[in-house]
Parts: sequence; structure tokens; C-alpha cells
Amino acid sequence: MNKYLQVFKISFAQEFAYRVNFIMWRVRNVLQIFLVFFLWSTVFSDPNDIIFGYNRDKILTYVFGILIMKSLVLSSKVVDVSGEISRGDLTNYLLKPVNYFKYWLTRDLSSKALNLGFAVFEFLLLYLVLKPSLYFQTDIIQLAGFSIITLLAIFLFFVLLFIVSFVPFWAPELGWGAQFLIIVVATEFLSGGLFPLDILPSGIQGFLYLTPFPYLIFFPLQVFLGKVTGLALIKGILISISWSLILFYSMKRLWYKGLLVYRAEGR
Repeated sequence: MNKYLQVFKISFAQEFAYRVNFIMWRVRNVLQIFLVFFLWSTVFSDPNDIIFGYNRDKILTYVFGILIMKSLVLSSKVVDVSGEISRGDLTNYLLKPVNYFKYWLTRDLSSKALNLGFAVFEFLLLYLVLKPSLYFQTDIIQLAGFSIITLLAIFLFFVLLFIVSFVPFWAPELGWGAQFLIIVVATEFLSGGLFPLDILPSGIQGFLYLTPFPYLIFFPLQVFLGKVTGLALIKGILISISWSLILFYSMKRLWYKGLLVYRAEGR
């Protein structure tokens, strides 16, 4: 346990070694929130309007919630795994007495802790500048459900990203492209990181709910807003757990198969 605590501390400090990358990631998130905020503010110019099942308070809460959820769920250091495999740096870890997955989970948590701290600061700053009317959940059961589904979302994205990062085992030159497709295209759009998914046609929503993506951002925020309760909440948690187990098993299988073809190029 102590060695992973040291990894956490070192990883936290290393985040400041790449200040430009970190700052650009944070600036990108803030600018995105600005754009989406003014878009929905225009749509809900009348506070009494109810559109897609949202009033002004709840839709703006969803927008601000994206900032927090991205910091908790989508901020990840696992994106570096792909490069380590393609460069042959994975060998360094295979020779050390550490669990590779625990090592990266620790680094992930370190990154999330830092990003969450900045996200809270940005949230407060935007709140003071924009002065939006927000919805605050006070029901203990809903908050408990939100906490559970958020923890599952963190693990789900961790496993999903690890699977994508294994592509260089078989195609070293395709690692970045696979990550771009999953993180930038699929995750941003299908997780509800740009807009609430329930504004889409019901048929598309039904299909998306069968995939793991809505349970990363959209579903947790729906729980916080009180739009998902009771049996629907339990069903969502069970689906998220199921996807976590399926993807975790797939990750382990791909890991062992990948090691069989790992060539340690560059080493």
C-alpha cells in the first residue's frame, strides 16, 4: 500500500511538470462550458419554459455538472499506456514488483484529485461571473445513488480506456487513433458530455442505454437532478456494474493475449 501512496504523491507532483498540457485541458473544458451555457440560456430565455423535461435551473445545473463529471471521470493518465506499449517502455514495469493496473489506477486517482480541485475552483468562478440559477439535490437517497453511479463511471472509463490502449500490442502505429476515436468522438458525444442525451429520439436513446457510454456522465447527472429514481436508478446501477465486469474481464483477457505478442520494440 505504501508504494502506491508514493506513486500517488509522485504522480500528483508530475502533473505540474506539464503545465501547458494541463492548463489547455482546463481551458478547453471552461470554454466548452461557456459555449454550452449561453446556448441553453438562449433556449431557456423564459425561466418558466419546460423543454425536453428540463426547466432553466436543471439544464444549467446539467451544464455545470459536466465540468465536475469530466474532472472525475474523463481525466485520466491511462492515455499514456498506449505510448508505453508502442515504445517498449512496458518492459520496465513488467520487471518491477508492482501491479500494472493498480499502478495506473493510482496515477489516475492522482490526476482526478488535481483536476477536481481545479474544477471546483472553476465552478465557483463561473458561478460568480455568470450567476446562474442552479438546482441542488438534497435527497439523501439520490445523493447516495449519485455517489455510487459516479464511482462506477470512474472505474468504467478506466477499464474502457485501458482496453483501447492495448491496440499497440498488435498495431503500434494505431494507438493514438484508437484513443482519439474513443475519447474525443465516442465518449464526448455518447456520454452526454456535450448535451443531455434525452433530447435525442427515443429509439437512439434506447440503443445508447445498452452501451456503457451514457453511464459515464449523462446517467449520473440525471440521478443528481432527480430525473432517475427508484427502480430506474437500481436498473442503471446494475447495468453499469454489468458493463464494468464485462469490460474488466475483457481487459484482463486482452492483457494476457497482448503480452504473448509483445515485442518490446525500442528496447
